[in-house]
Amino acid sequence: MLVSSSKLVAVSFFLCLSEALMLAQTLPTPAVLPAETQQHVEKVKGCLTEPVVIKDDPHTCHTLAERMTELHVPGVSIAIIHNGEIDCAQGFGVQQVGGKLVSADTLFQAGSISKPVAAMAALYLVGQGKLSLDSDVNTVLTTWKVPASPAAPGATVTLRELLTHTAGFTVHGFPGYAANAPVPTLVQVLNGEKPANTDPIRLENMPGKDWKYSGGGYTVMQQLLLDVTKEPFPKLLHDTVLVPIGMTHSTYERPLPAKFQPMAATPYMADGAAVPGGAHTYPEMAAAGLWTTPSDLARYMIEVQQSLQGKANHVVPRDLTQQMVTAGKGGWGLGLQIGGSMSNPYFSHGGVNEGFESLFVAYEHNGDGAAVMTNAQGGMRLASEIMGSIAAAYNWPDLRPIVRTAIKVDRAVLARYVGTYEIAPTFSVTFSLEGDQLMTQATNQPKFPVYPETETKFFLTVVDAEVEFITDDKGQVTYLILHQNGHETKGIKK
Repeated sequence: MLVSSSKLVAVSFFLCLSEALMLAQTLPTPAVLPAETQQHVEKVKGCLTEPVVIKDDPHTCHTLAERMTELHVPGVSIAIIHNGEIDCAQGFGVQQVGGKLVSADTLFQAGSISKPVAAMAALYLVGQGKLSLDSDVNTVLTTWKVPASPAAPGATVTLRELLTHTAGFTVHGFPGYAANAPVPTLVQVLNGEKPANTDPIRLENMPGKDWKYSGGGYTVMQQLLLDVTKEPFPKLLHDTVLVPIGMTHSTYERPLPAKFQPMAATPYMADGAAVPGGAHTYPEMAAAGLWTTPSDLARYMIEVQQSLQGKANHVVPRDLTQQMVTAGKGGWGLGLQIGGSMSNPYFSHGGVNEGFESLFVAYEHNGDGAAVMTNAQGGMRLASEIMGSIAAAYNWPDLRPIVRTAIKVDRAVLARYVGTYEIAPTFSVTFSLEGDQLMTQATNQPKFPVYPETETKFFLTVVDAEVEFITDDKGQVTYLILHQNGHETKGIKK
């Protein structure tokens, strides 16, 4: 689930179909696209690269069809907004191997992209005076209360902290429940009681002290909204957010309503096998339960952009929308991650559910952005590459591939870095040598090559990140430092 599920975060630490089938497109067709838009689309699908490219490497550019085949991604759907309008919305590949083509109306599970949409419903209630951003949520929660915690004695939790991932709650993400598996109630999820398959959601830190991504916090927020409105969560989101924005192909309902089932993509594993039993069920709806399309996500992005300008405030007033996109700890606003420059910021979110991986990015001021949804594990890599290609085609100031220079390093030097480095108790990074190529593999993740910039500093191409190896006074490697997104993370050699 998530920017951020555990799978997505782990990757971010480093992060039988024919050509004709891959390039199937609908709504609108290339024939009806304006000439300039069609040129952009051809650029997007004609040259995908990884986020980082090696200088003078002649093999960096790949077509969308090639990358879908290489990454075992059967279906992709893309919506691009330009100057505040949907510029194009097209599908590529298939909803299900051997089945229907992906169209602009194909539904995908959004994973953690469910969070910013759900956050808008919470802010709607704030705007209506039914909730406060800065009051103790236990004064409103009735079905369940935030338990006292020895890690945070006397703590109170606010809605603002829940939305910004600063509340201090446990449980990063949720794996969902496979077909025919018993599904817990929301209170059972909150308490970690069977049949819940995740730990209890509890405070592990003082609220407001640090930023730490927590799907658990959004699950507390879901219970908060239920207790305040006394309405089923899918109906609340339908009435307050989806309908007002025009997200007519979106729902938090489970099971998926019959009218949407023919349009739903089938999820696939990284090896190309279908997820057994199909899409998982997520009672943690605010954190991971949304079914949607890139076009509907584009409507969400346009609503935020226009609300910031005071042009459309169908759900949230302008002042609360401004708070949504104001970066706090960790670079997060109220449900959104904030990037770009001070003069031209963008808001974004990623999402990973079992067999579904997606990403959206939108600029606050110029009305540009895009959403990419896929129906396979590994789809986040593809979505990131597509986003980079869109950034290049539409001349965005950010997200375009970074060019780095690799040097030759003696194999004996590379051998010194072989080993496992512990970044967290449950997360390590292992380096190995395959011939003269240094490789890295994070916990539960694929193996990727790393390339030397100097004898001690290396970079990846699958994500914009650098690894620096540190030695002691005897020349022995003792730890590494991961440089990414302006942050430094230490990993101790075991």
